[in-house]
Amino acid sequence: MLIVRVIGTTISTIKDEKLQGRKLMVVQQTDEFGKGSGKPFVAIDSVDAGVGDLVLTASGSSARQTTITKDTPVDAVIMAIIDSLDVEGKATFRKS
Repeated sequence: MLIVRVIGTTISTIKDEKLQGRKLMVVQQTDEFGKGSGKPFVAIDSVDAGVGDLVLTASGSSARQTTITKDTPVDAVIMAIIDSLDVEGKATFRKS
């Protein structure tokens, strides 16, 4: 699992039929403080996340284990919205 921030959305009108009606979000990996790093990528949203949310993603074959992604051609899925992060006994993030 990766900690990532939703930084945008993408729209695709022509796509695999199993992806019809699914939100595709642009996300970027972050550190434990929510600071972005690395190259953005697209993840299918299974939890109704929004731009700005800090979320957890699963990738590879694990991305196809949620109810909505089973047997679907996806490589990354947003599967949790983070409410708070505590690292080494210190709060590093709290959702406002």
